[in-house]
Amino acid sequence: MTDIITVALSKLDADPRNVRKTYSAEGIEALAANIRADGYRLLQNLVIRKGDKRGRYFVVAGGRRLAALKLLAEAGEITKDYPVECKEREGEIATEISLAENVMREDMHPVDQYEAFDALAKQGKDIADIAARFGTTETIVRKRLALARVSPILLQQFRDEDMSFAQLSAFTVSDDHERQVTVWNSLPSWSRDPHSIRRALTEEMIPATDKRIQFIGGLEAYEEAGGQVQRELFDDRNAGYAMDVALVEKLVAEKLETAAATVRAEGWKWVECSATAPAGYHAMKRHYPEALPLSEEDQAALDAAQAEYDELAELMESGMAEARLSDVEKRIDTLNARSEAYSAEALEQAGTFVFLDYYGRLAIERGFVKPGEGEAAGDENEDGEGLPSASGAAKPKARSISHSAAMIEDLSAHKTAALRIELANNPDVALVAVVHAMLLRVAYPYNSEQSALQLSLTHERLEPSMKDAESCKGLSAFNDLADSYGHHLPGNPADLFDWLLEQPQDMVLMLLALGAAHSVNAVEKKFTDRKKGIEQANQLGRALKVNMPDWFETTGDSYFKHVNRTTIELSVAEARGSDAELSVRAAAKKSEAVTIADRLVAGSGWIPAPVRLARAEAEREPKSESIAEDEQFPQAAE
Repeated sequence: MTDIITVALSKLDADPRNVRKTYSAEGIEALAANIRADGYRLLQNLVIRKGDKRGRYFVVAGGRRLAALKLLAEAGEITKDYPVECKEREGEIATEISLAENVMREDMHPVDQYEAFDALAKQGKDIADIAARFGTTETIVRKRLALARVSPILLQQFRDEDMSFAQLSAFTVSDDHERQVTVWNSLPSWSRDPHSIRRALTEEMIPATDKRIQFIGGLEAYEEAGGQVQRELFDDRNAGYAMDVALVEKLVAEKLETAAATVRAEGWKWVECSATAPAGYHAMKRHYPEALPLSEEDQAALDAAQAEYDELAELMESGMAEARLSDVEKRIDTLNARSEAYSAEALEQAGTFVFLDYYGRLAIERGFVKPGEGEAAGDENEDGEGLPSASGAAKPKARSISHSAAMIEDLSAHKTAALRIELANNPDVALVAVVHAMLLRVAYPYNSEQSALQLSLTHERLEPSMKDAESCKGLSAFNDLADSYGHHLPGNPADLFDWLLEQPQDMVLMLLALGAAHSVNAVEKKFTDRKKGIEQANQLGRALKVNMPDWFETTGDSYFKHVNRTTIELSVAEARGSDAELSVRAAAKKSEAVTIADRLVAGSGWIPAPVRLARAEAEREPKSESIAEDEQFPQAAE
């Protein structure tokens, strides 16, 4: 038996038998707003039963409505004894009623919400008013109204449960109903995910994340030039797409040409512009600038600017001096540019590429010689090095630096750590390195060992190969970087694939670089079958422009105390000359020699051979434990 009675709000209590005990504050506030918008009336009566005390009632169904009414009473919008219409039920079935209401209740269908919201919007209702009327958020109202962009045919497909709401939302990137239906019908069932739908609808557009858009100054600059933008309302960032591809290309070309004009004034044989990195330019012969001494005036200005920079950098955390710091950086760059110059021969033979790097930044790479345009390489071994003597007699064996297998493993582990952190910060080279390793596997199955990357994906811990892993700069930096990315990844590995699909290409490529960097292995162990892969690490390092002295410092602890006296002496001779070698040789004990060597080599930038990156020329010649004169400091010339 059910009776409808009117009960004062102050006489209503929450039922202890109600299966739902917890309500969100935000949800109660939204429901209160809905009740307020409808004149403080309930669309559905409360279900009550007699309480334990005379004249009081427990609310069996409608706990959220009761909480919303009490919230309105506390705010003084209705009286505490506000009359509430209720349906009275027998107490024995209170729990069953509560369970049925909370478990069997179904939320309003999204398309029904859209049609209801749309009807009110056409009546002139504001978004905020519609949200209040339905007890929801303005964001939900906007997203539902965005379905007006979607073809009615597809809305019906969603009603019929032939597509998911995520798929339906993807169609809001376009308002061309005919094209939407065509895309849906043309995609195979296994490729109808939201990402594929958006890609098909926007294949003739350029997303805001594209490096060309970033280069010209974003969609704002494109719109100022008269370009039309299509925006997807379900995209919280509202980034959008450039519709006029030709205009984007024109703006990019104009900005590149402006930069190229400045470079041409330097006197190069040729200057070429492109929106992407020129294919194979890293393999071309290249001239490098020659070091020039700064004048006393310029050196003094540079010292003063660097001192000012250090002072301003300390104020950055407080948000001060940012504009001044940028100005000082420009002055330092200008003065540093005077410390090197290209020779007249380089300007006559070589040219410059002006292009966009992966991030949409301007890249200017100078000094490249096109095949067939440079002078023929000079004869090798001009000084007769490596040739037999005139008499044919064997030359006496020269003293040479020697390293134990354990020392080579330690030093090359430091080299690997540096390569990993540098590769992790360079997605362009990482992409090439990974594709290179993959193609070796699929296209050259008998040459797959010729990559420094151990893909599939193999990650070898470096700590066991190092004598003092805690002091390794590269290892510490790489571990910190890996930890920072780890905070962005979803906690459940089952969510990772969908999460990656939602990320911008920049993030995916950075994660590719991080993954590729984990696989780098240039560690030279006593017994290894990866000699060619270890050699390719030098090629990888040159592409990354790694400066190994930035990552490894030669000290007594890191090097000298682990090698023999002869190696200590010859190493110091390489770093500081023969007079320095005599100082080490005069030491009575090895410990003294280590201390002297540590002091003499400090600040020289000298590093032992196993941690260096060999030159390309050296890779084509037989390897030797002795180090040629022009290979002593390979980083300094690059």
